Amino acid sequence: MKKKKSKINEWIKAILLALSTILLFRIFFFEAFTIPSNSMEKSLLAGDYILVNKFSYGPRIPNTPLSLPFVHQRMPFTENTNSFLDWIKIPYYRLFGSPNIKRNDVVVFNYPMEDERPVDQRTFYVKRCVALAGDTLELKDGQVYVNGKYNDDPENLQFNYRILLDTDSIKSDTLTKLGITEGGKTHNIGEYWFTLNFKNIDLIKKIPHITSVTQLIEKRGKYCDYMFPENEHFLWNVDYFGPIYIPKAGDSVKLSIDSLALYERIITIYEKNELHVINDSVFINNKFCTQYKFKMNYYFMMGDNRHNSADSRFWGFVPEDHIVGKAETTILSIDKSDKDNNIRWDRWFKKIK
Repeated sequence: MKKKKSKINEWIKAILLALSTILLFRIFFFEAFTIPSNSMEKSLLAGDYILVNKFSYGPRIPNTPLSLPFVHQRMPFTENTNSFLDWIKIPYYRLFGSPNIKRNDVVVFNYPMEDERPVDQRTFYVKRCVALAGDTLELKDGQVYVNGKYNDDPENLQFNYRILLDTDSIKSDTLTKLGITEGGKTHNIGEYWFTLNFKNIDLIKKIPHITSVTQLIEKRGKYCDYMFPENEHFLWNVDYFGPIYIPKAGDSVKLSIDSLALYERIITIYEKNELHVINDSVFINNKFCTQYKFKMNYYFMMGDNRHNSADSRFWGFVPEDHIVGKAETTILSIDKSDKDNNIRWDRWFKKIK
């Protein structure tokens, strides 16, 4: 009996050691994530399984150490039971200091608008970091300019287009061959809209009966009330946005009633100050302020699928304490919409650019 118990104890210790090693590796080095949406097409596809390097930006100490390992947000087979306890919360700390993100890195981060959850338990997003702390960003025709210079890779981008034909329909197998997955026929005869990249445009123009291919771009100065910062002083939309300064730790900005909309969430939510406006004067922690000095670095994230991506254009800046890691490799890819040939072999172990 003693031998059996000692063997069982040895097995338990070995299993616990293995799980602890895997957990530490997952927290501090690498973790696998799945891509649920098309917001990064064609760089990343829905159904891609990616490997994220957490060490590249400095491992982040978990805010909620009392959480079920290998489970995020909810307990398995439940809808409302948290997989973590917030009895103990560890303040933000990252090994090696602030993350050394480079422009155009593909980054995994926690969605910053889920205020009801601790930072490390917020939903994971993956986008391209188009502007760093201290940069000034502007969108023109849906493309990115940083500090006055063009900073986009046209081959990675997708936009919506209106397609006109002198016949009624396009064969579905033609679209499949071209890799066109988003869009379809409108109510008008001979009219379609599709999400296309520049390679698709050249190919689709060669299809018989195509008479017109027009990019759908919003007009400069058109105000969209659902765009960040949801303030009519900023006449921005999905294609024309900014210029906007990306906050950097230690830098200061002037505060006014008009500019406050850009930085109010940073001041109150991310950096935990009390803010009041009295007779057009700004008070922070009960002190009259004409400037604010930032405590953290912030980033501006966008999807390559510019007309189908919920990103910083809609909800603003990503704080550095929300950064998880750098997306480096697609380890496998499964097309769930294709029942006959759903494994994308050509994407296995493909480096993410």
